[in-house]
Amino acid sequence: MPTSTDSPAANEAATAPAPPQSSQQRGIDFSRLRDLSLVPVLLVLGLIGFIVSPAFLTADNLIGVAQQSTELSLLVLAQALVLIVGRMDLSLESTIGVAPVIAVWMVLPSDAGRFSGLGLLPGSFSVPLCLLVGALIGAMNAFLILKLRLNGFIVTLGALTMLRGLHIAVSEGQSIVDLPPSFTYLGQTSWLGVPAAVWITGLLFAAGGAALSWLRHGRALYAIGGNPEAARTAGIRVDRIVCVVLILAGVLAALAGILYTGHYGSVSANQGSGWIFQVFAATVIGGVSLNGGKGTLLGALTGVLTLQLVVNIMTLGGVPPLWNQFLNGAIIIVALIISRFASGEKQE
Repeated sequence: MPTSTDSPAANEAATAPAPPQSSQQRGIDFSRLRDLSLVPVLLVLGLIGFIVSPAFLTADNLIGVAQQSTELSLLVLAQALVLIVGRMDLSLESTIGVAPVIAVWMVLPSDAGRFSGLGLLPGSFSVPLCLLVGALIGAMNAFLILKLRLNGFIVTLGALTMLRGLHIAVSEGQSIVDLPPSFTYLGQTSWLGVPAAVWITGLLFAAGGAALSWLRHGRALYAIGGNPEAARTAGIRVDRIVCVVLILAGVLAALAGILYTGHYGSVSANQGSGWIFQVFAATVIGGVSLNGGKGTLLGALTGVLTLQLVVNIMTLGGVPPLWNQFLNGAIIIVALIISRFASGEKQE
C-alpha cells in the first residue's frame, strides 16, 4: 500500500509553486510605522490651527506650545519607559510636585517669608536635592514592587495619594514663591533663542530613543515587557533593569517639576494634580502598549504634541475653558482611532 507521500495529491502539492505573498508581506510593514501614525493628525491640527487663527503658525506661538509641552513630555517619557518594561507608575503625578517642595523646604531659611524652610543646605543644592527626592521615590516603588512583590498599580496609586498629602502638608497648602535662583534658571532661561526646557526635553527623548534602539540594555526593556520569564531565561537581569527604570522615572518626574516651577516662578499647591490622565492619554495614543513590550518614544512625543496642539487651538479659537475637558477626551478617542488605522494594527 503506498504511503501518503507517494500519492498523486501529495506529489502535486510538493511540486506546486508556493502561494504568492500577501500585499502586506510584500509591501511595507506598517506596524513598524506606528510611531509616525499620529503625524497625519498633527498635520490636520496644523491646518485647523491656521484656519482658526493666522497666529497659530508664528514662531512665538509654536515655541510657546513647545515650552508648555516640556513638563508633560518628561512625564510621558518616564511613563513610556515604565510601560515598555511592563509596569505602570501612577505616582509620577505627585512626584512632579512633592520633589520641588521638599527640595525648597530643605534649602530655604526659617525666615524666608510666608513659607519657612529648614535651611539645612545652600540654595545651590536645590536642583540636586529635587532629583534625589525623585530617585528615592522611584527606589521606594521598586522596593515595594520587586522585593515585597506587591501589586504595582496599587503601590503607585498609594504613593500618589501619600505624596500628594505630603506635598500639601509640607507646603501648608500654599504656593511657594521665594525660590532660589538656581531652581528657576532652567525653566526661565533660553539657549539660542529657544527655551532651555525645550532643548533639555528634546535631548532626553533623543537619548532615550537611541538607547532603546541601539543599546543592549535598552532593547532589554522590550524583552522584559514582552515576556519577563523568557527574558530571565535569556540571562537578562529583569529585576535590576526594572528597578533602574522606576528610579529613572522618578528622576524625570522631579526634573519636570524643576522645569515647571522655574517656568511659572513658584511651586503651586496643586502642582501636577490630574496630570496622570493626560500622561496615559498621550502615551497610549502615541502607540505605547499598556501590556508592555511595544511602543517608541517618538510615538509618545507625538501623543504629547497632539494634546497640546488641541489645547492651543481651542485657546486661539476662543473656546470656553469649560469645554476643554470634553474636547480633550473627544480628541483622544479620535486620535486613537486614526492612530490604530494608520499603523495597520489588526483588531482582535
